[in-house]
Amino acid sequence: MMESVGVYGFCGCKAKNKLKCDSKWEVTAAETAPTSAYSSPARSLGDTGITPLSPSHIVNDANSNVSEQQTFLVVVAIDFGTTSSGYAYSFTKEPECIHVMRRWEGGDPGVSNQKTPTTILLTPEKKFHSFGYAARDFYHDLDPNEAKQWLYLEKFKMKLHTTGDLTMDTDLTAANGKKVKALEIFAYALQYFKEQALKELSDQAGSDFENSDVRWVITVPAIWKQPAKQFMRQAAYQAGLASPENSEQLIIALEPEAASIYCRKLRLHQMVELSSKAVFNGYSASDTVGAGFAQGDKYVVVDSGGGTVDLTVHQIRLPEGHLKELYKATGGPYGSLGVDYEFEKLLCKIFGEDFIEQFKIKRPAAWVDLMIAFESRKRAAAPDRSNPLNITLPFSFIDYYKKFRGHSVEHALRKSNVDFVKWSSQGMLRMSPDAMNALFKPTIDSIIEHLRDLFQKPEVSTVKFLFLVGGFAEAPLLQQAVHTAFGDKCRIIIPQDVGLTILKGAVLFGLDPAVIKVRRSPLTYGVGVLNRYVEGKHPPEKLLVKDGTRWCTDVFDKFISADQSVALGELVKRSYTPAKPSQLVIVINIYSSEHDNVSFITDPGVKKCGTLRLDLTGTSGTAVPTRREIQTLMQFGDTEIKATAVDIATSKSVRVGIDFLNY
Repeated sequence: MMESVGVYGFCGCKAKNKLKCDSKWEVTAAETAPTSAYSSPARSLGDTGITPLSPSHIVNDANSNVSEQQTFLVVVAIDFGTTSSGYAYSFTKEPECIHVMRRWEGGDPGVSNQKTPTTILLTPEKKFHSFGYAARDFYHDLDPNEAKQWLYLEKFKMKLHTTGDLTMDTDLTAANGKKVKALEIFAYALQYFKEQALKELSDQAGSDFENSDVRWVITVPAIWKQPAKQFMRQAAYQAGLASPENSEQLIIALEPEAASIYCRKLRLHQMVELSSKAVFNGYSASDTVGAGFAQGDKYVVVDSGGGTVDLTVHQIRLPEGHLKELYKATGGPYGSLGVDYEFEKLLCKIFGEDFIEQFKIKRPAAWVDLMIAFESRKRAAAPDRSNPLNITLPFSFIDYYKKFRGHSVEHALRKSNVDFVKWSSQGMLRMSPDAMNALFKPTIDSIIEHLRDLFQKPEVSTVKFLFLVGGFAEAPLLQQAVHTAFGDKCRIIIPQDVGLTILKGAVLFGLDPAVIKVRRSPLTYGVGVLNRYVEGKHPPEKLLVKDGTRWCTDVFDKFISADQSVALGELVKRSYTPAKPSQLVIVINIYSSEHDNVSFITDPGVKKCGTLRLDLTGTSGTAVPTRREIQTLMQFGDTEIKATAVDIATSKSVRVGIDFLNY
């Protein structure tokens, strides 16, 4: 039986899975015992583990990923949005030329159909049927009783943000109330985009385009927690875009970063400045924003989409235009979906929550129709609008309500105290402009409040530009609110193709992933170690006596802190030695926390997120020094983090991506 040693997990730990620390390597411990849902695994300790040889040091290894770069013929970026999705691509030989996907069939009045709705339809047997407008139209045309058997899903991306304990087995609920695995739905959607893109590329090239020729980029909100970002990668592997063995073929891009990369390259005729509502003056139309940017200028990107609003703060470094993240990405679930929820609340107020819930289950396709009708009127809302907005109620809504309540929709409107919504004889809800504006208010107020908080931060106080991007940025009510609140602080700019900003920026990012040179770490990372026990300093319940030595267990040994600046390719290196040279399996577990001041791996909010298992069997013939050196490296600064352990004597190594889904 091989001996194994390393850092340990929370529960069910093996007795030997421990690290130990030299006294010179003290990690400050809290004075009092932390409260935690996890019990300390220290009691079952067997052999002592591995001892650090050296303090951590950071190596700015900016060229470390250059050797891994593969050559691809084309970069395809998929903007997987909450409400709408699309792809764009660029051939690596013509990086300046970004092609947005072919126009889609279908479309809604008043809605640009450069992208397609993020809607998916599965057959009653849960097999993929269609995506986008095709899914919606087919579902709409089904007989109501038949429609109840089909699984229709929309706006499902938000589930990844709102699920606290996301796993590979997380479910989504279709419109008919049936459950289906989220991973399958995301994989179906990505597979659909993959097939569409490869078909378009093949048509352009005049011959079949291979998936191996493509570097894929998928966009995710920056404020998503790490499990959700990893979930997207797993779905992409299942969809066949890339594989764990060839992970470099797929890049996960952060939405506001993609928007930022695009904004810094904007030509001046491609944007509108809100303060004057006029195209920039004083520069020629061929100048980029760089003409307006001076060295070291700071700007905020407000990416307001369907589900979330993401805020990032960047500083530009000329002449290359490289970007440095100044403050970690912030934001929240303040997308345009919030307006839809307010409309639903209004309907519940008028017609009763019990009816609306029943209607959604019994007539799912008609509910979808009603929300489509609302969407087109939502887009017509404006600060200076004076005439009412009419929303068509589907016939089945009117009919079902009469059966459900025994009186008419018109009666319900008269009886309700909602005086700014009337019934029109054409079978429509007639909303006053004030009523529509009121639906926007909670969401817009949340965005403005979040921005105000951001502008209080010292890093943000000298920002010169604010770029408003994403689908919700097209809303005149949001534009006006941002301009009123911040127009005197900075120049507020909206790219003309605001809904495609992220898509185009994601292509640019895929062509040059090194464009963002410095990021902020979203989490604190470290490993669990044993430290020499210090009376009066360490909690008594953490004391472990082994072979006459007093150890403090469960100490969280920090690699990097939350919100710490990390350069692209930056490595944190650390050396350990096994307590017994004969040990042949070394296990180092990695932990993370959203908090900076972590003392123990049992502190609340600390999660295990990776394991390095270095198997040194078969190396016994090698001359091994008495203090065998095991070097541990964590590479930061990328949108994803990688860890490596190397046995210096034999050069045997193991590499792992940080895993937030399987622990």
